[in-house]
Amino acid sequence: MRKVIIAGNWKMYKTQAEALEFLQGFLDHLGETPNDREIVICAPFTTLGTLSKNLHGTRIRIGAQNVHWEIAGAYTGEVSAPMLTELGVRYVVIGHSERRQYFGETDATVNLRLKAAQKHGLIPILCVGETKQQRDTGETEALIVGQLEKDLIDVDQGRLVIAYEPIWAIGTGDTCDATEANRIIGLIRSQLDNPNVSIQYGGSVKPGNVDEIMAQSEIDGALVGGASLAPNDFARIINYSCSQLG
Repeated sequence: MRKVIIAGNWKMYKTQAEALEFLQGFLDHLGETPNDREIVICAPFTTLGTLSKNLHGTRIRIGAQNVHWEIAGAYTGEVSAPMLTELGVRYVVIGHSERRQYFGETDATVNLRLKAAQKHGLIPILCVGETKQQRDTGETEALIVGQLEKDLIDVDQGRLVIAYEPIWAIGTGDTCDATEANRIIGLIRSQLDNPNVSIQYGGSVKPGNVDEIMAQSEIDGALVGGASLAPNDFARIINYSCSQLG
């Protein structure tokens, strides 16, 4: 059974004080949220402890934005899976396009991080997606299939979430058409051994388009960037209603 998972990716935003302020404006909205929706906040490392303490007993799961493949070592600036699980972290984003573009992440290192996360009980959210140039030259399908083939070697698909994030739509306001996102996510699902993997769409998800996105047959959730930083906007997204369309 595919689970609906809505995850907010805060990226490099919010101090501990700002995270607490966010919760004050957000938690009251959870009473409206159907019980079958998993809500995740993927926060900077510095706020994970604060969130863990203040979200204990709530239905919100905590996610990190990266994890190293070793449990310890001389890897300055990195964080291991045991460090995350000690804080109550449940999910971790791996292979985000910003990590691939700015920090030299490769499919090989993504694969190592995925396996390390799962070994220590974390559920990885694997990000795949194409650039504008790759889409314009007709490379989208081949690129994504290639990413999946390399990233998922020896990865347990029973403990995995995938996010399709067209790079040209991240933070640009230019959302991928919902039916096209649905088509690509269907392609991703066709490459998997487990048809019940939850597959999210990410890329300028907003209160104004989430209903249409979530009405698509293949889309099981959203990985939300900028709109997850505002309590009311993120609340509207987690409380989407496909019945409001039309």
